[in-house]
Amino acid sequence: MSTSSRLMITAKAGAALARTAADLPLKRLYLSRRLRSSTSSTQPRSRDDVSGGGAEHDSATFPGPPRRGGRDGSTAASSSSSAANELSVDFDQTERAYKSKDSLELLRSLVVFKLCSYDFLVEKNTEIMNLGKMILGQRAFEQLMKMTFYGQFVAGEDHVAIRPLIQKNQAFGVGSVLDYSVEEDISQEEAEQKEMDSCVSAAEKESIGEDHREKKYKAHKQFSDRRGGVTGARTYFYADEAKCDQHMETFIKCIKASGGSSMDGFSAIKMTALGRPQFLLQFSEVLVKWRQFFAFLASQQGEDDSEALEQRLELKPLQEFLTKLGAKGDLYGWFTGKKEQCPGTIDVLDWNSLIDDRKKISDLLVVPNVELGELEPLLKAFTFEEEKQMKRMLQRMDVLVKHAIENGVRLMVDAEQTYFQPAISRLTLEMQRLYNKEKPVIFNTYQCYLQEAYDNVTMDVELSRREGWHFAAKLVRGAYMYQERERAKDIGYEDPINPDYESTNIMYLRCLDYVLDEIALTRNANVMVASHNEDTVKHTLKRMNEVGLFARENKVYFGQLLGMCDQISFPLGQAGFPVYKYVPYGPVNEVMPYLSRRAQENRGFMKGALKERELLWKELKRRLASGELLHRPVF
Repeated sequence: MSTSSRLMITAKAGAALARTAADLPLKRLYLSRRLRSSTSSTQPRSRDDVSGGGAEHDSATFPGPPRRGGRDGSTAASSSSSAANELSVDFDQTERAYKSKDSLELLRSLVVFKLCSYDFLVEKNTEIMNLGKMILGQRAFEQLMKMTFYGQFVAGEDHVAIRPLIQKNQAFGVGSVLDYSVEEDISQEEAEQKEMDSCVSAAEKESIGEDHREKKYKAHKQFSDRRGGVTGARTYFYADEAKCDQHMETFIKCIKASGGSSMDGFSAIKMTALGRPQFLLQFSEVLVKWRQFFAFLASQQGEDDSEALEQRLELKPLQEFLTKLGAKGDLYGWFTGKKEQCPGTIDVLDWNSLIDDRKKISDLLVVPNVELGELEPLLKAFTFEEEKQMKRMLQRMDVLVKHAIENGVRLMVDAEQTYFQPAISRLTLEMQRLYNKEKPVIFNTYQCYLQEAYDNVTMDVELSRREGWHFAAKLVRGAYMYQERERAKDIGYEDPINPDYESTNIMYLRCLDYVLDEIALTRNANVMVASHNEDTVKHTLKRMNEVGLFARENKVYFGQLLGMCDQISFPLGQAGFPVYKYVPYGPVNEVMPYLSRRAQENRGFMKGALKERELLWKELKRRLASGELLHRPVF
């Protein structure tokens, strides 16, 4: 079997349809009702900036009501955990939090956080840096950056330079998620041209208006520079297949560096670096249309008020309904493949499996036609070169996973924009089905500011349970909110983002609680709580106490960005919890565009980092009073 065939969605329809799966497990429901924390008493109220796609944050303020509550509506507080076994960490103990830092490092943190709180400096940071280069010269400027902003947020220039920092952090209980953060410094015009060229297929150019494309999943020039309004996430633009191969080689070096520098490390990858984004756009549209069609059919059978995973379609009424619409052919056979294996109902996972058995990758890009009762291509035709490009993307992914396994490293697939994300999540899930059978190797990222986040998490957990592989997730709030909102409004489709910050908090905790329950029930799931919010971390510890999870099991991880929230990361690590820093690295001059945008888009967090600045001052004063100002970390 070829590499691309193994990564293509494997045919599971027969086995999936043989399952009734009519109800969620009673044990899960019982656990949820007994142990669900009160939403009103546990949801965080402070601002939460979350590490995610490279480095995802959300620092916006929203008006409006929350979208959803807890999984089963229960708000009963649990009192089942004994105080003796409770997991507890003190995040105000500065000596423990900062014992890995010398006093100059603490002072640098204070200066950098303070400078980032001034709007003028942040808004004009590019002009100021250019002026600094002119006055100081390139070499002196780079040295100044290493002493300040670069030194605060970036580990070093290459895999050799970053090793001492990684090893020091590991000695104090903190692991690493390596992220090569070099970003191509191109103009807006160049970015727009590259995006438009790479997101439009030959078939679209030749048959304008003859395809079935939705405007959300088409490239639009005003939003083709994907760097705008993005919080800290690294952005790639497609040039050619050779450039994608270079990106793959860079990721391989990052994987090897992670394996050579630390034990049980992670390496971050972005799917848009590995191939032409046209395929991600088209495949995302197919997946969404299939899901929308299932929701429409479920509404015809009175299932529209149920959660996505609880909806069931009865095939005989479905056959009758579609026949009335004028559908032709054996629809019963279309849904089941083999009539004798069908129990009479299907759920959304069974439905999704119907596009699994495709011989060519371009055959995946088909959508259901209600009138004809058959599948038809999203586009009229694909060129041989486009077919090859799709296969190469899958092959590059496969190469990276194999290198990760060889080096004992786990892969973190970063989340991206909603018009790419359905395809990214599905392809990541296919890698998990192949490589997460014995242990969690591939982690998918779920952005909880999305209205569909809970449905996505629950469906993927259920699929992992049915097929017997390890579910592995990183939960973030999200990196693309401003861009997503503006694009939806201007182009004219439904805003995919939760209506306000509070509803995003609720969604985050709802997804987190669901996965924690799954871990407690099966010990076959894993989650990284990627958050800078102390309340979110405390909620996680509380829920771990309630469901009987322990730090030493290495099922629940915590993640923060390098240079931020050390008062959370290091106390967790020293208490025995698996905690990781997202560690960017790369040459100073090539990382500065990435750092420049992070400074602009994280100004809200920097202004709100009052507690962190207070703790840094507190520790400096403690060292001065106790004669430890010359403290040097010992490891």
